Amino acid sequence: MRTLLAIALLPFLTGACASGGLPRSTQSDPLAKYDGYIGEPVRSFTAMRMQSWQPVSSDRLILWTGLNDAWLITLQGNCPDLNFAHTVSVTSTGSSVSTFDTVLVGRNRCPIKQINPIDVRQMKADRAADKKSEAEEAAKQATKEATQ
Repeated sequence: MRTLLAIALLPFLTGACASGGLPRSTQSDPLAKYDGYIGEPVRSFTAMRMQSWQPVSSDRLILWTGLNDAWLITLQGNCPDLNFAHTVSVTSTGSSVSTFDTVLVGRNRCPIKQINPIDVRQMKADRAADKKSEAEEAAKQATKEATQ
């Protein structure tokens, strides 16, 4: 009976494992969508909680601390398994993350070299404006074609 239950649950368990973790970017350059929105380096930032993260390379990741709060974290050298990790942790003092902290990937401790804020609000505003202008252009084109 236990074997039957395990076999019956197998598709659900494998499906749950496959859908877990963060989706990986399929772009050749994951930072391309952030071009122009990465700010000057800062020494630290305050984060009440870490929401998610995205690997960029073996020495850089984007750390999301809120809906509109993201940080490009550059590590001191290569951090083994960063691109393949399911979870990471960040050491911090209270709710402050600084260049004195480390990113923990499995058993590896990867010191933070640099922190750059990403202006997510401006990026979203620019994308919304682009979509609006594209919609207006499509409406003009449709009106032009309808009158011909």
